[in-house]
Amino acid sequence: MILPIDLPTRAQVERLLAARDPSSVSIYLPTNPASRGEAERIELKNLAGEAARQLEGAGAHRNDVAAIDEELDDLVDDDQFWRYQARSLALFVTPSALTTFRLANNLTGGVEVSDRFHVKPLLRAFTFPNTAFVLALAQNSVRVLEITPDLEPAEVDVPDLPSDIASAVGKSSIRDRAPSGKVQGSEGQKTRMRQYTRQIDQALRPLLNGIDIPLVLAAAEPIDSIYRSVNSYPHLLIDGIPGNPEAVSDADLAKDARPLLDDLYAAELRTAQETYALRSSQRRASADIADVARAATYGLVDTVLVDIDEVVPGQIDEETGAVTFDEADDAVNYGVVDEIARRVMQNGGNVLAVRRDDIPGRSPVAAILRYAP
Repeated sequence: MILPIDLPTRAQVERLLAARDPSSVSIYLPTNPASRGEAERIELKNLAGEAARQLEGAGAHRNDVAAIDEELDDLVDDDQFWRYQARSLALFVTPSALTTFRLANNLTGGVEVSDRFHVKPLLRAFTFPNTAFVLALAQNSVRVLEITPDLEPAEVDVPDLPSDIASAVGKSSIRDRAPSGKVQGSEGQKTRMRQYTRQIDQALRPLLNGIDIPLVLAAAEPIDSIYRSVNSYPHLLIDGIPGNPEAVSDADLAKDARPLLDDLYAAELRTAQETYALRSSQRRASADIADVARAATYGLVDTVLVDIDEVVPGQIDEETGAVTFDEADDAVNYGVVDEIARRVMQNGGNVLAVRRDDIPGRSPVAAILRYAP
């Protein structure tokens, strides 16, 4: 079974971060891929009721509250939608629009109401998607698998993907004798492998266009190196699965790929943590929310690590970045760390949504600065 994931792109996340509406509701809901959605629908009704109470308490126009209620009720009643679930559901709703993402990550449920969306938990899926494609490539076969956490891999139908090297280059065999003056022998075979892999790269472009999902190559030499020489996808992992994949099951390929993803994300996080430690000695790092908010406002943040679970209610001044903290969450304030993440992304910085234990100093936020303030 393929997990029905709607992995957000950076452009989609940035649109959500930039959106403004006095009645903006963000809902996160744990879901079960194996269920029919009955328990999830009940919980969504409960969260929708909480959103309505917060909106009414903040003085939202009753027509806006009614419109949001109607959109959520329609979703609850959509049997087709609930047939396909992942591990978490993220909903972003205003009186005029509803956007949903089905996510592979296990996110904490809850509802947030403000004039902007609570996007920080969604950034976890954007930062560490736990999803990948595996390109199982051999001279006589090629297949593409989509892998997700804890589920069986699914083969992806890729239009125009060649079936094998011989048919791709119009030969009965790549060992066919070449006419006089044409490349032949081992060099001729490599030339045809390059033609074959170039066709594969071109066929994959529509599938991979606009996404950041890692691509894992499962192949033996020399076709491994040849494919890498023509590859145009920037997220092909340096490390792959060695050996001829023809005799390897899809499940085993997925099993071999998952540690590569774990290593990738661990390396990204470790690099950020090590860089933070180095920059701290240069006064180019901070774990103080107020300092990071000001730095994010002025475009000083290169990379920020944020706690996906904690909400720090308050507001950040649009011009100065000064933070006003509130004791409790309501429909007027918003998540300060969310707003920091938005400003960092708007200024071209990187956001890593992680757990508290992965953040230096175990603060809700830690920032690596482009230069000392």
